[in-house]
Amino acid sequence: MPIPTYQELYPYILKNLANGKILSMKQLRETLAKELKLSNADLEELLPSARQRVWDSRVGWAKTYLVKAQLVVQPTRGCAQITERGLKVLAEKPKLIDDKYLTRFSEFVEFYGPSHSDKEQSQNQSNELQAVRTPEELMESAYQTLRQQLEAEMLERILNCSTSFFEQLVVDLLLRMGYGGSRRDAGQAIGQSGDGGIDGIIKEDRLGLDTIYLQAKRWTGSVGRPDVQKFAGALQGHRAKKGVMITTSTFTKEAQEYAAAVETKIVLIDGKRLTKLMFDFGLGCSTQSTFELKKIDSDYFDPDYANG
Repeated sequence: MPIPTYQELYPYILKNLANGKILSMKQLRETLAKELKLSNADLEELLPSARQRVWDSRVGWAKTYLVKAQLVVQPTRGCAQITERGLKVLAEKPKLIDDKYLTRFSEFVEFYGPSHSDKEQSQNQSNELQAVRTPEELMESAYQTLRQQLEAEMLERILNCSTSFFEQLVVDLLLRMGYGGSRRDAGQAIGQSGDGGIDGIIKEDRLGLDTIYLQAKRWTGSVGRPDVQKFAGALQGHRAKKGVMITTSTFTKEAQEYAAAVETKIVLIDGKRLTKLMFDFGLGCSTQSTFELKKIDSDYFDPDYANG
């Protein structure tokens, strides 16, 4: 049989995890392949980029979407386990489990994007929208979807890492962005002082003409105005003009308004902005495939140009 789409794999994955056991992705792929009676040729089929197998990619994406809908969790890296919500879905025996079904879960809607959250939009409307979009628009949409998913996965990885790793990540990011001078200088910037809300100091440029004071913490909830106010007070105590607060969570509206109003320049970087910067500067991610969009060179086919 042909390789199922990633959406068609949803019920198979849930059923194979229904006993509550933790399965590695390798075990899951092998079990599903045997159940679906896929041939060796099916399993060896490659994506157009020739960098990954179609089967591996589809099982991986199916698992990712089920995780985002919180029907499955990843207790350890490269493993999967069903959740109480996943067991409840199986018990309800829905006729179809696909992306449209998963939009009933707010966590999936938030991850997948608002354009997919309208449950009343019919499949016909979706097909019509698909038909009027140009190939360039479809590629851009696919790129943005892949980017959002990668950034969400990076943030999840950061939350599962140690505090020291997060501090080093901040150093690496600032270096990629052109701050900090050398790694030796930057490496001494985080986690040294712990003075009044200041977690570190880093050079703004290679010559060290100015410095930036840092606070980098993995808050579990939204960072409010009191935390930003405390940081601003610490900056004033050091006669600092610039500060950066980096968190894996979010900042409240009051915190953002306060940071914008104070005389000291304070930049707030939340979890989403952090992963966007990591993506833009190639930190924690690598290029898997590159596609070039080309167009006709009108000058080349112009007779006057050719005879010139």
